[in-house]
Amino acid sequence: MEANEILQKAAQLRSGLSTSFRDEIVKSLYTEAETIARRAVKSAADRKYDFDQKIDRLVTSPVFGLPIMLALLAVVIWLTVSGANVVSDAIASLLFWVGDQGRALFHALHIPWWITGFLWDGVYRGLAWVVSVMLPPMMIFFPAFTILEDLGYLPRVAFNLDWLYRKSGAHGKQALTMAMGFGCNAAGVVSTRIIDSPRERLIAILTNNFVPCNGRFPTLIMLSTVFVAAGFSGFTASVIAAASVVVVVMIGIAFTLLMSWLLTKTMLKGEASAFTLELPPYRVPNVWRILYTSLIDRTLFVLWRAMQTAAPAGAIIWILANVPVGNSNLAQSIADWLNPFGLLLGLDGVILLAYIIAIPANEIVVPTMMMVYTGASMMIEGPSGNQEIFNLLVHGHGWTMLTAINLMLFALLHNPCATTIITIYKETKSYKWTILSVVITLGTAILVTFLTATVARLLGWG
Repeated sequence: MEANEILQKAAQLRSGLSTSFRDEIVKSLYTEAETIARRAVKSAADRKYDFDQKIDRLVTSPVFGLPIMLALLAVVIWLTVSGANVVSDAIASLLFWVGDQGRALFHALHIPWWITGFLWDGVYRGLAWVVSVMLPPMMIFFPAFTILEDLGYLPRVAFNLDWLYRKSGAHGKQALTMAMGFGCNAAGVVSTRIIDSPRERLIAILTNNFVPCNGRFPTLIMLSTVFVAAGFSGFTASVIAAASVVVVVMIGIAFTLLMSWLLTKTMLKGEASAFTLELPPYRVPNVWRILYTSLIDRTLFVLWRAMQTAAPAGAIIWILANVPVGNSNLAQSIADWLNPFGLLLGLDGVILLAYIIAIPANEIVVPTMMMVYTGASMMIEGPSGNQEIFNLLVHGHGWTMLTAINLMLFALLHNPCATTIITIYKETKSYKWTILSVVITLGTAILVTFLTATVARLLGWG
């Protein structure tokens, strides 16, 4: 036969093979290698399973694998939620004290109020808020993530979720890039480099924002604490709040899979590529490597990018709050103009304004809302207690449970922050895919909140 005929015949036969054919070949190779090794190698203790295999029978089990993974995720989120608040308050107090001293110095030097306000209440306070809110969760989440990575558990996560991603037409390694997105979506986008297929890597990039990063956790934590866990106290309240955040995370994972499937059926058609996943042996984590990777490579890298976008956001917030319009200010006027559209989504104009301003950094959503609701001239933390926050939102500005639920959904699904958008462009080198990443997420957020609000109102729950 001619060479072309052989190739044509091979292509014809390949089309009739099942998608698991390559997996079967790899499985047979490993089975044969194991058989040869069993004949040739004699161990001192002839055990059927060694320590690693015993653990893997549990953590990769079809029955226990996913529950163990969700339990570990819940623990990491609970540690992040519980531990970050204390550190965040301490950093915020220190940075805001520095801001007060700088403001006092400018007053003593008789520098015009608008320069003082713009620099210290606007630019500096925006930076201080992002650092105090963003740094502590990253200092907890990234080391915890790196410990699991160094321990050898993350490949098991990819193994457990591979069948879900294969059904959605995506790559199994997307499970790892998705997990990185919990710390920061920009870092999750960069981590998609581990996926060799350009098409499947693009799918992972476009859908990474459906898992909440640490910048969105403050909003989710506030809502889960004030509305979901309001009837509990102490440790029970923190567990209930963490559990509700885990439920939101699972919804995000579901949207990741759904959108991956839709992309593979429309704009990014193609056959899912197979890959061989070798489970490395468990090992004792390297402390120095964990500290360097989590704090230097990830935390400081992401924080620096966020600070670059937070400074102008702080300036814009101060301008909006201090430019008078009638008996109010520009921020309240824009919020009033956005209010009809916000109500259509089960939200309000202040929430929409906060998310527009917070495109540079999601960390400033809550303080921006509090600023507009209270009529303050700069970003503020708002009431200190959960009951006070509840009274401000519900009794003061007409929030309902529908508002809280839809805000959680919008916080989960909305467009990427500026840092992530810039990272997507740098990774794809394409304005088309960068714009599409915004359209997909923001469009999904608007559609889901609109449908939720409409159904709730038809049932009399709104």
